[in-house]
Amino acid sequence: MQWKQNRDQWLKQLPAEDPVRKELVQQLPNEKQMEDSFYKNLEFGTGGMRGIIGPGTNRMNVYTVRKAALGLAQYIVEQGQAAMDRGVAIAYDSRHLSPDFALEVAKTVGSRGVRVYLFKDLRPTPVLSFAVRHLQAFAGVVITASHNPSEYNGLKVYGEDGAQLPPNAADVILHYMNEIASELTIEVGNEKELVDQGTLTYIGEKVDQAYIEALRTIQLNKDTLAKELSIVYSPLHGTGSQPVQDGLTAFGFNNVTIVKEQEQPDPNFSTVQSPNPEEPEAFQLAIQYGKKVNADLLLATDPDADRLGVAVKNNEGKYTLLTGNQIGALMLHYLLEQKQKNGLLPRDGVVMKTIVTSELGRAIASDYGLETIDTLTGFKFIAEKIQEFERTNEFTFLFGYEESYGYLIGDFVRDKDAVQSAVLIAEATAYYKAQGKTVFEVLNDLFNQFGYYQESTHSVTLKGKDGAEQIERILLAFRNNPPATVQDVPITVIEDYATSEAVDVSTGIKTTIHLPKSNVLKYKLADGSWICIRPSGTEPKCKFYFGVKGESMESSTEKLTTLEHAIMERVNQG
Repeated sequence: MQWKQNRDQWLKQLPAEDPVRKELVQQLPNEKQMEDSFYKNLEFGTGGMRGIIGPGTNRMNVYTVRKAALGLAQYIVEQGQAAMDRGVAIAYDSRHLSPDFALEVAKTVGSRGVRVYLFKDLRPTPVLSFAVRHLQAFAGVVITASHNPSEYNGLKVYGEDGAQLPPNAADVILHYMNEIASELTIEVGNEKELVDQGTLTYIGEKVDQAYIEALRTIQLNKDTLAKELSIVYSPLHGTGSQPVQDGLTAFGFNNVTIVKEQEQPDPNFSTVQSPNPEEPEAFQLAIQYGKKVNADLLLATDPDADRLGVAVKNNEGKYTLLTGNQIGALMLHYLLEQKQKNGLLPRDGVVMKTIVTSELGRAIASDYGLETIDTLTGFKFIAEKIQEFERTNEFTFLFGYEESYGYLIGDFVRDKDAVQSAVLIAEATAYYKAQGKTVFEVLNDLFNQFGYYQESTHSVTLKGKDGAEQIERILLAFRNNPPATVQDVPITVIEDYATSEAVDVSTGIKTTIHLPKSNVLKYKLADGSWICIRPSGTEPKCKFYFGVKGESMESSTEKLTTLEHAIMERVNQG
């Protein structure tokens, strides 16, 4: 078996004192774990790579990191001396081995003659995206696994526009990676020598200051009563603490209480089951703080501070978590409202969202006469469109978001940005408070105006080699045998993004989906509801998305529950 050959090669080649080899020896009795660690190479794509930390070709360790770094270095060298001189910006988060992995990337890339800008301590993903553009680097790398559990880490690669790599560039890097005979024999440079020769430069405060100055450009209303707003914020043990606090201060918000137990970086995320701001459990401490100080707004960012969770008081005065779709709708409404009020709303403005994001955003944008464009899941596709419109001048970017709590307002960053999101939702909350309203009441106003949109996501976790195969079988079963109705409501359109075809069920007419091919299925129902199924790109999960619109919250809740039950029952029955 190939996995056994791979394992034995690692045992043979790694020195006895190597910590990776020592861990490998400890894991040898667990054959299932060994197979999963060595049966394939850790996948690399437009999102870089992400996996469990440990020994093996299918794990995150110094050797698989060096392999990706060497592929990147060879790609840059291929572009010529100018690209090598512009170099690579590198950042890392608070996870296990993140600083070590970042340095390994720097030493691998630097030893090939490529200039390196390495943050001297941890920084959020959006600040890395900004740094690539600010420093005019040719590429960027951030070591992070976003909101995954603590046993994970990852490596994301960014292009010269500050966005995650497009497919063609990722394919070239993967080609170079596949030509590497062994990740165990890759030579790396010496940190001190790289610094002395000027190849490696440590960066920090100057980039931070430039980012905060850029952040000020998205402020819409400097007359908000910012000082009267009480905010509780938790970085959830990640990178967000300083930049979010600096951003709020720049916008005039001084009444900010930090959740002390979650302020310091902690790779184990000790106070939460998962450092995911989508989860109510992650807000438990923030809610306790909120009650003590009577906070108007509770905020939490994930470990690399690209996603933002929000909780506000409902009509009964109890804190309730807003969904990613609801946060996006509120920010979009406030943004367009203020731009129109100030005469700054461009006629060619465009809103972008992913295919699994609520249709409420489209309804809000349409009310302002603006177009909404859908992209595949992943912020790289939104960033790709921003760059396209810069080139064609077809549209002016205003706002991009996805249901998974990721938002972008100012295009000086080309990835989702929780710092931007935090200051904008704080500004909106202060503005509405000055009018005697809560954002919860504003959300209900939007429902009354546009309809009661509700959405949900269900994930089926299937780990390892067997799990990956099972996820494929689930997609194949829906693809080969699509539902005709769901609880007597007909399916009207079937969209298969793997074939780029949308089929009108009643007529059989096929139309082309003008998006990159992807293993995604979407079903649209006669009552305006929709279902979408896709494998997660970052976790061992099959994800099911549901969206409905009702005439009241009660009717939409009933629709959503019915939809969820019908589809998940089919999945559970196998």
